[in-house]
Amino acid sequence: MSIVLDSGEPAGPLADKWDAFKDQMKLVSPANKRKHTILVVGTGLAGASAAATLAELGYHVKAFCIQDSPRRAHSIAAQGGINSTKNYPYDGDSVYRLFYDTIKGGDYRSRESNVHRLAQLSANIIDQCVAQGVPFAREYGGELATRSFGGAQVSRTFYAKGQTGQQLLLGAYGALNRQIDAGRVEMFERREMLDLVKVDGKARGIITRDLVTGKLEKHAGHAVLLCTGGYGRVYFLSTNAFNSNGTAAWRCHKRGALFANPCYVQIHPTCIPASGDYQSKLTLMSESLRNDGRVWVPKKHEDAEAIRNGSKTAKDIEPQDRDYYLETKYPSFGNLVPRDVASRNAKTVCDDGRGVNITGRAVFLDFETAIERDGEDAIRDRYGNLFHMYEKITGDNPYKVPMKIYPATHYTMGGLWVDYSLMTNIPGLFALGEANFSDHGANRLGASALMQGLADGYFVIPHTLGNYLATHKPAAIDESHPEFETVQQEVQDDIDSFLESHQSGSTTVIDVYRRLGQVMYDRVGMARTADGLRSAIADIRKLREEFENDVKVPQNTDFNKYLEVAFRARDFLEMAELLARDALEREESAGGHFREEHQTEDGEARRNDDDFAYVAAWEWKGDGEEHELHKEQLVFENVKLVQRSYK
Repeated sequence: MSIVLDSGEPAGPLADKWDAFKDQMKLVSPANKRKHTILVVGTGLAGASAAATLAELGYHVKAFCIQDSPRRAHSIAAQGGINSTKNYPYDGDSVYRLFYDTIKGGDYRSRESNVHRLAQLSANIIDQCVAQGVPFAREYGGELATRSFGGAQVSRTFYAKGQTGQQLLLGAYGALNRQIDAGRVEMFERREMLDLVKVDGKARGIITRDLVTGKLEKHAGHAVLLCTGGYGRVYFLSTNAFNSNGTAAWRCHKRGALFANPCYVQIHPTCIPASGDYQSKLTLMSESLRNDGRVWVPKKHEDAEAIRNGSKTAKDIEPQDRDYYLETKYPSFGNLVPRDVASRNAKTVCDDGRGVNITGRAVFLDFETAIERDGEDAIRDRYGNLFHMYEKITGDNPYKVPMKIYPATHYTMGGLWVDYSLMTNIPGLFALGEANFSDHGANRLGASALMQGLADGYFVIPHTLGNYLATHKPAAIDESHPEFETVQQEVQDDIDSFLESHQSGSTTVIDVYRRLGQVMYDRVGMARTADGLRSAIADIRKLREEFENDVKVPQNTDFNKYLEVAFRARDFLEMAELLARDALEREESAGGHFREEHQTEDGEARRNDDDFAYVAAWEWKGDGEEHELHKEQLVFENVKLVQRSYK
């Protein structure tokens, strides 16, 4: 049966679409809400806010997290801030301007209606979080403070020092705990979703594994909300926690959910460079640092070499011999260009031999000018915890010497395809936050991830889920349905056969996984070529074969960290091949997807709007079969497609 990608967005003017949807949607009465069980997988910002809000409305919610507490969700690691159109600085911001900046920042590869709704809801998020006690920074007079982020010429980013994600998550966690205490949310910690259960074509439950006991569990519900984040760990080294993974989304994909735009991966420009093969993750330094930090490398190759070998320091390079390359090349935005632009330019100067650490893969982020202008106390007040973290990791004091930074894999703009209601092509399966593809196009602007996660959870899904439940009227169902037993047995058989066939191998899971990451970073990273992508696909297939034939996994059936990592690595190997194929198929450069064959004379990304202004939604066709590509054409009625420029 052919798949038709219908966005389901309401008709009418862009600014009226969300209100029109709410006016026309079907409602579930309070008495009937209590009859519905909603499964929320993942309890970061999107999941915790959705679970708390739906329970507040009266639904029975089961929430699942892979950690020992929702407080440990990776949303806690977000640092710099959250965007909103409150316009407290009165500097010209508006809903349309945030909408336009987000569309432009994504290189015109996102759906207008979803992005405009996000901009509309952004102001509500701040009010909600302030009411929950989130300690946003404030000006002297008590008004909430803002700062600038890349890709915008207004100051719209609200923040809580360098701990914004942590503070927002604590607010959502408090709301979630209130509902747990009220008995409306059942919380299941240390559970990993391993499969989706469909009944009559609709998502009706999940199979989870208790990561401590190894026991498989069946959970039935009237809808499944996937809030599990992105797939950035496919690169092995990334800013994501080692536990962050794409397994839940990938298993849903293999049950029929389309995977959209997998090649759109964000490389964050402001990370502490890798220091050795022993690392399992990289550390992010907030983009907010680029408000006051100036990015530079030496103009002269001999100065860069002297810094690398230790015979010179940054202080020895005179101002006239420093290349503040972002300020020179992009005078309108300077150091606050979007992340993809900053990352590619850092790679370019390092490829030119002017990198400033021992590996040649770092640039300076220098606060000397800001400290001279505002004083050390002012900089400490803005970024003190970030400076402290940097010094603890590197041993360098950023108040005295410049930071050394380099791009690292951070966020994934691709994800499960969803319509305007955040529902995948499987009825009853919704994807929120980074788990879906919908809002960021080919590149996410900084401080927009927290905005999307909370908008989806607090303000979108309560309406769209109710509309689905009222429209579809799903019949009562529980774990006794034969399909639950069938799927659970398939998962158990997979575990048993996997353990049995991986007892005599000579290679570790981590070794294969690390080599996959190297292939991905080298050939499917910041710069891609057709030949590189073809060779990457060939090497990924070899790694998949080696993984199946020569990886050894201990045969424990209860607590088995090796089994967890092995299953996630197996999914990443499959996902990596699709990512590379999607990148090969897209013969253009757009945002985080930069094809060296498709660039302007001055090295900027060159889009092909005639042939590639679409969402690439891939369908799983079975083991050993090629994915099938489906396209959702993007229609732009409110913005003009132009060459993206920040100069």
